Amino acid sequence: MEQPTNIFRHILVPTDGSEPATTAGKFAIRLAAEQGARITFVYVVDTTVANELRDLSGKTAQQVLQELERTGQRHLDYLTRRATAVQLTVAHHIRKGTPSTEITELAGEQDVDLIVIAQVGHRGPRRILIGNVTERVIETAPCPVLVVK
Repeated sequence: MEQPTNIFRHILVPTDGSEPATTAGKFAIRLAAEQGARITFVYVVDTTVANELRDLSGKTAQQVLQELERTGQRHLDYLTRRATAVQLTVAHHIRKGTPSTEITELAGEQDVDLIVIAQVGHRGPRRILIGNVTERVIETAPCPVLVVK
C-alpha cells in the first residue's frame, strides 16, 4: 500500500493574542504535527491602532510600538513553546502595517501552503459572521485559508 503524502509543508498562523487566535494556533500546531509541516507564527502591529493609541495615551509613537511589540512577542513565545514541545520546526515574525496585508505578503514570501486563522480576533465581529482581518486574508491569500471557529 502506498504511503499517503502530506498536503501541507508550511503553515502560517497569525495571532493577535486573543482567545480565538490562540485556539487557532493550538489547532494549527496539531495539524502541523500530523502533517510533518513546519509552522510560522506572525503577530502584526497594526499601525493604525498604534497611531490611535499614541494619540489617546500621550506616549510617543516609539513607546507605543515597543509596548505592542512586547505584547506580540509574549503571544509568539507562548505558541512557539507549544510547537517546539511537539518537535515542530518553528519560526515567528513581528511585522508592522495593515494586518491582512502583512499576513498575505508573508505567506507569499515564505512559500506557505496553508494559513490557519481565527474567525474573529480582538476587534470583534466587524461583519455578522467573520472578522475583518480574516475576511481580507481569505480574499487576498496566495494559498488556502483555514478559518478556525
